[in-house]
Amino acid sequence: MKLLKLSIGCVALLASVTPAVSGKIERACNSSQRNVSASTCSCIQSVANTKLTGRDQTLAAKFFKDPQMAQETRQSDRRSSEAFWQRYKAFGSAAAQNCS
Repeated sequence: MKLLKLSIGCVALLASVTPAVSGKIERACNSSQRNVSASTCSCIQSVANTKLTGRDQTLAAKFFKDPQMAQETRQSDRRSSEAFWQRYKAFGSAAAQNCS
């Protein structure tokens, strides 16, 4: 019984600890070849969390490694790409304003 209570207590303690988790864009930013500080990448991720969906963030993070993908997305005739690009532009403007 004591072991069960101890186990439950340990699980509760571990569940209450919130690790520092970076998002997709922050990780891509930090690992990119650009000269950007970790705090700036963190700020960009914070803006992304308010302006982009999870799916949008996944696509945007790929742009760090493949800038041509951004160009192809911007020029795409697909409605979904056009809608994404509008959200992405708003994100970029907000990140530039808040994270510089």
